[in-house]
Amino acid sequence: MSRVIVITSGKGGVGKTTITANLGTAVAQLGKKVCLIDADFGLRNLDLLLGLEQRVVYTIIDALSGECTLEKAIVKDKRTPGLNLLPAAQNRTKDAITPDQMKEVIEQLSPSFDYIFVDCPAGIEMGFRNAIAAAQEALIVTTPEVAAVRDADRVVGLLESENMKSIRLIVNRLRPEMVQMDEMLSVEDILDLLVVPLIGIVPDDKRIITSANRGEPLVISEQESLPAIAITNIARRLDGINVPYLDLMATQDTLFTRIRRFFSFSKK
Repeated sequence: MSRVIVITSGKGGVGKTTITANLGTAVAQLGKKVCLIDADFGLRNLDLLLGLEQRVVYTIIDALSGECTLEKAIVKDKRTPGLNLLPAAQNRTKDAITPDQMKEVIEQLSPSFDYIFVDCPAGIEMGFRNAIAAAQEALIVTTPEVAAVRDADRVVGLLESENMKSIRLIVNRLRPEMVQMDEMLSVEDILDLLVVPLIGIVPDDKRIITSANRGEPLVISEQESLPAIAITNIARRLDGINVPYLDLMATQDTLFTRIRRFFSFSKK
């Protein structure tokens, strides 16, 4: 049986789908069988970020209506063995599927995969209800912005009310230089507000945008990058491997920041 993990955020635009594409790829690189389910009906993007949009023929709706089998609707990623995508329908709304139907789909898929990741749409309406219906674990993605953290807090409350077994946090697009200048929430600030265990911190990097536009998850790039290392580390932690966190602030520890920190402490 597979582990069913919903990746959610509350607020849109925090990089949730990008995290889903890269994290699913990174877990498959560990030798696991992975199925990514795009639950964002009407606004699907996961196929684009994986570079699989030209190979989508059927969707989850076609499988539920009997137009095709579930196996036919699944798209295999030829670049990453073990990685599979079950696309959402682009021309249907979030009401096109019910939580019970989502459970039915995941029950059928479960024996064939080690991990099933469900990419949850933004918001807390029906799309959210569908995405969490069969999940045992949740990863909440937030950026270090007040609005994103507040929406993430709302989602944490909803997941707890649904008795979600495990809820963990990914802080995305952290900019250490802004944290150092007190211009951005720190990871510690976010953890104090949300009171959810941390599983990873992904630094901001323009290469994430470039890779998304190319349909090539950053974790498969031959060029090493901090975001790719951070996401691969999240995949390994999910799989039970003890991996230390990257010290993203170390690169900002210049003479200027040390002097600034000294005077900051002196005022306390």
